[in-house]
Amino acid sequence: MVLTFDPFREIDRLAGQMFAGTGGAAAGTMAMPMDLYRSGDHFVLHCDLAGVDPGSVDINVDGRVLTIRAERSARTDTDVQWLRRERSTGTFERRLTLGDGLDFDRIDATWQDGVLTLTIPLAEQAKPRRIEIKAAKQQQQAAIDAPVVNG
Repeated sequence: MVLTFDPFREIDRLAGQMFAGTGGAAAGTMAMPMDLYRSGDHFVLHCDLAGVDPGSVDINVDGRVLTIRAERSARTDTDVQWLRRERSTGTFERRLTLGDGLDFDRIDATWQDGVLTLTIPLAEQAKPRRIEIKAAKQQQQAAIDAPVVNG
């Protein structure tokens, strides 16, 4: 016989939901796990969305706020008896406030094995660059070296 209800596990789950942060999610939505790192002249964001139809994912940039929304539908099988159901269904959302110096028009999104990857490039003006020092013009140098005549 399989025990389908563990009261202590259920208490732990409820306590976790009550005290866990939403990770930037709006009320009524669940957060999606993510990794964010910088690699050279771009940032890379990976979001775990296993079991989500890529067609349900919506990515928007409004001002400097990047919003990722996705929907995981619940199974509607009527002829099954659930023994354990831990995978969340419904709407998932992440909101990130992006810094200045990013090129929002060139954000690239790819999907592989249930992982959404966004590549966010730095804007050209934000990239580090070397500034060349130019030699002063000869005329300016001659004026500095000229003797001063007092009246």
